[in-house]
Amino acid sequence: MIEHPIGVLAVLLAMLGGLFAFGATPRGKKVFSWVPLLVFAYFVPTLLSNLGVIPLSSPLYTFIKKWMLPASLVLLTLSVDIKAIAGLGRKATALFLTGTASIAIGGPLVYLALGWMAPEQLGDQSWKGLAALAGSWIGGGANFVAIGESVGAHESTVAMMVVVDVAVASVWMAVLLGFAGRAKAMDEALGADSNSIDALKDQVEAFQDAVKRPTDKAALLTMLAIAFGATAIAAWLSTLLPRLGSIVGPFTWIILIVTTIGIAISFTPLRKLEGAGASEMGSVFLYLLVTTIGAKADFAKVLEVPGLVVIGAVWMLVHASAMMAARRWLKAPIFFAAVGSQANVGGAASAPIVAGAFHPSLAPVGVVLAVAGYALGTYAGLLCAWLLELAHGVWF
Repeated sequence: MIEHPIGVLAVLLAMLGGLFAFGATPRGKKVFSWVPLLVFAYFVPTLLSNLGVIPLSSPLYTFIKKWMLPASLVLLTLSVDIKAIAGLGRKATALFLTGTASIAIGGPLVYLALGWMAPEQLGDQSWKGLAALAGSWIGGGANFVAIGESVGAHESTVAMMVVVDVAVASVWMAVLLGFAGRAKAMDEALGADSNSIDALKDQVEAFQDAVKRPTDKAALLTMLAIAFGATAIAAWLSTLLPRLGSIVGPFTWIILIVTTIGIAISFTPLRKLEGAGASEMGSVFLYLLVTTIGAKADFAKVLEVPGLVVIGAVWMLVHASAMMAARRWLKAPIFFAAVGSQANVGGAASAPIVAGAFHPSLAPVGVVLAVAGYALGTYAGLLCAWLLELAHGVWF
């Protein structure tokens, strides 16, 4: 029904605006506490495209992926606070990194064991789709598209993995939310010292108060200039850099460069733009990107590859087992395990939800760790992609 890119953009923005408006109501808060808003941002556009309201493919989707994805990464990594992350404590950092490692290494190991379940007709698209999934489960939606594009995953493959991503990750998030209601009993049973959570809460609140300031035109324009300026520089440099194997190509270089620029800016006074809403603007770009991914999803395709769903589910089980084992070994509060896991698997869109389920003032902890996940998502995702390619060679 609606084909023009501007019309499609208007539909997607209106849909997102409606979701966030609903999320601000008491009923919306209750609904989104069980089913994250991000799930609706994926699947409402999928419903619209599958019903013919908007197209399954559009120049708008390509533009958003090519330009707004790198721009969002700059704004999301711009706020990385290395000192704050280190200050979260050894146990929190260890559990977060355990989550990253269990996904980056666990995925290839699961694929090595269950690669025979991948549809033969997909060929190398099997490992490329799983590589994109790794980007999502280490960083977030932006890394999902970035890694998928970097390794050459087809749009149809990415669309299939969207459903695997949301289905598997949502079940795990529901489990983590359930932990919030039993946190005290779980910590007491393990003998975990939760006093550090109180100190952490005070530290995070102090940090947020220190950088918070009203948003103004100068700040907004500076954010846009940095985001798209870094993207333009990365696009130019990518034409000068060589392709390295089947993974590191022009788009990969763009993502690596903008991520590095964002991290570098975090060590300058410009990182204070976070207080004016840098990550909020980055999240707007990200949510818009998520809607375009969902719009390209075709449910009929997923029914053709049940093996990939199984591989994804076992992969998540490996991650969950690693997190629980590390928590028991470290005798860490369940809060650290839950937020460390969701910061990897869900990213900035849902990690604050899990953290806030334990205590509202702890939601920013999810943001801090999730932003670190965005930074690691590109690098660890590419490592995982390389290992997946090696595992694919065993079966095909």
